Order: sequence, then C-alpha cells, then structure tokens
Amino acid sequence: MRFSWTLSRYIGVQFLVGIGIVFGACLCLIFLVDLVQLMQRASSRGPVPFATLATMAFYKLPNISEVALPFAVLFGAIWTFIRLSRSHELVVARATGVSVWQFLTPAIFITMVGGTFVVTVYNPIAASLVSRFEQLESRHLRGQSSSLTVSSSGLWLRQGDEIGQSVIHALKVDGEGVILEDVTFMFYEGADKFRARIDAESAELKDGYWDIRDARLNVLEPFPEKSFHDRYSVTTSLTQDRIQDSFASPQTMSFWQLPQFIALAEQAGFSATAHRLHWHSILATPFLLSAMILVAATFSMRVYRMGGMARLAAAGVLAGFALYFLSDVSSALGLSGHLPIVLAAWSPTIVAMLLGVATLLHLEDG
Repeated sequence: MRFSWTLSRYIGVQFLVGIGIVFGACLCLIFLVDLVQLMQRASSRGPVPFATLATMAFYKLPNISEVALPFAVLFGAIWTFIRLSRSHELVVARATGVSVWQFLTPAIFITMVGGTFVVTVYNPIAASLVSRFEQLESRHLRGQSSSLTVSSSGLWLRQGDEIGQSVIHALKVDGEGVILEDVTFMFYEGADKFRARIDAESAELKDGYWDIRDARLNVLEPFPEKSFHDRYSVTTSLTQDRIQDSFASPQTMSFWQLPQFIALAEQAGFSATAHRLHWHSILATPFLLSAMILVAATFSMRVYRMGGMARLAAAGVLAGFALYFLSDVSSALGLSGHLPIVLAAWSPTIVAMLLGVATLLHLEDG
C-alpha cells in the first residue's frame, strides 16, 4: 500500500494524545508524591513555609519528568494501540495492506522530534530549575555549609563553621580532592570580614584537618602578622565524601554545559564519570523513546486478533520495569568502571530497540 499522509497524521495525533495524557497524569502524581516527601522531611527540621516546599517540588518536577518520560511513552503507546484495536481501526488499517512499519512510522517520527526537543530545550530548563531546587534544599532541609566549584581558573571550595567561612582555591587537585596544589586559604569572620590568608605549595586533607606544606601565613586580626611554616594545620569538618557530595551534580547542568564542565573537572584532577554517563544518557533520549514505541508494539499490535489483552498489556508494563532495572544496573556498572561509559549509557536503548525490531519482524514476517 502506498504511504498515506492522512492516515499518518491521524495515527500521529492518536499517539500524541495518548502519550500526552499519560505523561500529564505522571506529572501530577510525581508532583504530589514529591510534595508529601518534602513536607515529611521539613517536619523534622523546623517550620518551612508551604509555599517554599511547593516551589521546591515544582523546581524538581521537570528533572524527574525526564526520567519518567520513556515510561510515559511506553504506557501511552500501549494504551493507544489497545484503543485502536478495540475500535477496530488498527484491524481495518492492517486489512488494507498497511504494514506494521508504516503504522509505526508516525509514532517513531514524533518521539524522535520530541526527544530532540527534550535534549536541546527541555533539559537545559530542567537543569536550571533543579539547580534552584538544590539551593533551596541545602538551605532549608540539609543545612550544608560547603560547596565546590570547578572553573578554568581552578578549584574553588567553601567550608563553614561556627566562627565563619573559609574559601579554598587550588590550581590542581590530586587524589579526588584529597590533595590540593598551589593552594590558597582565605578566612572570614562572619559573612564578609576578612581575617587571614594562607598561600602554600600543597595541602592534604587528613582526618579532621588540612595538612599544609610550605605555608605563608598573613594574618590581619587582631593585628597584622606574616610568618612562614614548613607544616601548618587548619581544622576542617570536610571529608573526601563531603567534597565529592559538594561537587555539582550532573542533573544541575544542561546538555550544552556538560562537555565543557567534564573537560574542566578532569583537567582539575576530578573524575567526571557520572557527568559523562549523564551526558550520554541525555544524548540517547530520542532513540530510547523510539525504542519504547517498538516495545509497546510488540505487546499490543496483535492484541485484538490473539486475545489476552490484559495479559499482554501487563507484560508490556513488566517489560518497562525490566528496562528500568537494566538501566540502573548498566549505570552502576558504568560508574564503577566495569563497563565503558558509552556502553553503559546506550545499552538499555540498544537492547530495547533490537528486541523490539526482532519481535516485530517475527510477528510481521515470521
């Protein structure tokens, strides 16, 4: 049968409506669940205004929705296939000679275009909003007093205690943040009253203190003083794990920012494995969404003729959760170094696509 633009537009609209309804329902459910969790966390840390918690849930919503989008596409496609089967529209279209590939082309086209929009436009917006969420979370729920920034000028680390704030700058990092080279410590009383400065060749993080070598100390308070020390120690509450936790999370950076940040982090001496894995996962989004269409088709294209609608639909849902489990496992293996980053990020998409194509070929031509 010759390709029909009218039929393709109709099928495309049906898929767009089905996926949109499921995705909208997921957004509402995610927002309510996340808001309840934030209220529970806030109840143990003192009064936090409800408007602030609702704002935090709103800021976090786009980021979580990116994770939920492939499953919304899967469930929305299954629902659309079943609806078209029960209304006999799918049966009539197949009877006129429309192949499964012609029927799936509009849906795959929509997911590829939509996935490209998610990568290039939606993801930067979600990254910006989740960054604001983490700032509010640190202020109202975590009470953290340290932050870390990597830029072209080196590493900047802030730590705080009951006396005041300290800002640490280093040109190079070794040992995943444990050893700082060409380092400067700047000490402030309160928020902005400068007290002292230390310039040193290196500083190593020990248990509860920084071990500073070749330290040049300049003190302003209570009176100006300069001195040199072969070894000098500065107490700190930081640990290697807390420094890594202070590192900007991949979710707070857009698809466009991640390559530059990865290069800067690795140049500074940090591992950017999580950020590189996240970047490849974002890049795979359009293909993952298309794979969800293929997986949905394998469980619902022949529902009307074969029977067992509920059983096959449930199998499709289980396949979605199996794919989520595979994605988690491959990500963990990638972060631990047991799998190459590219393979860890792309393997769920490739597996889902190959299984979907193989099953459809068997059902259609086998």
